[in-house]
Amino acid sequence: MKVTVVGAGAVGATCADNIARKELANELVLLDIKEGFAEGKAIDMMQTATLLGFDTKITGITGDYSKTAGSDVVVITSGLPRKPGMTREELIGINAGIVKGVAENILKFSPGAIFIVVSNPMDTMTYLALKSLGLPKERIIGMGGTLDSSRFKFYLSQALNCNPNDLQGFVIGGHGDTTMIPLTRLATYQSLPVSNLLDKATLDKVAADTMVGGATLTGLIGTSAWYAPGAAGATLVEAILRDEKKLFTCCVSLEGEYGQSDICLGVPVIIGRNGWEKIIDFKLTEDEQTAFNKSADAVRNMNNVLAEMKLV
Repeated sequence: MKVTVVGAGAVGATCADNIARKELANELVLLDIKEGFAEGKAIDMMQTATLLGFDTKITGITGDYSKTAGSDVVVITSGLPRKPGMTREELIGINAGIVKGVAENILKFSPGAIFIVVSNPMDTMTYLALKSLGLPKERIIGMGGTLDSSRFKFYLSQALNCNPNDLQGFVIGGHGDTTMIPLTRLATYQSLPVSNLLDKATLDKVAADTMVGGATLTGLIGTSAWYAPGAAGATLVEAILRDEKKLFTCCVSLEGEYGQSDICLGVPVIIGRNGWEKIIDFKLTEDEQTAFNKSADAVRNMNNVLAEMKLV
């Protein structure tokens, strides 16, 4: 198996490090446009191989897409990170051109690859990749909901004072501070609804904290988070390469599911060797569906910018 991670910044390097430690691929390519940056990160990671006991070969490359040839999965993290006070939406004008160029260059050398999009604004960048590449929709996956759901379970575990691994919880909708929808109604602690254990005010706070989870970290550390986003990307790579058939929230192309079409948005999907393989219908309540429709409207407004820029 061969995996390429585009972008050797904090998120990309963390994603690559997780992939190598889990030995998900024989070969891992880390690509960046900054001279020597990916090479240095790759050497640093390879120097941990005897300490951590992994055999994956990591190669750093500056701008040479031919070295990514034959990749089974490609993770796109390239683009500018979010800065304090900056919304994901404000990144669109900068990152759209970067992501489109990267995706098209990768496809030249890896026509069979499955693409995982991490770059923000993630829902719009996933839609851009879908429209630009002309690939089967199942091979284009946006990572955002996987990260958001992990953050949701963290905040739930804090409220319950429990192990987060004992929780199930999903966040659907857009990967944005105002567009994501933590499904508190369906969250469980070892099959027990968390609503049996937490009052509405506490659950509302958990949902609110989840929605601004990324912005909270940006304010604290001065840039976008990287440990959890990198791990989320690697987790999806693992589910694909090991054909795990696991259920995650991912940003995928909707064609009538959840009442939406011509959009990429976060919904529960089964992830396996073919990419995303099935959308699971969570049977939303009227209020949840209204929130989902509102989220879709906001994402669609961002997608319209791509048309204005003549990128789709």
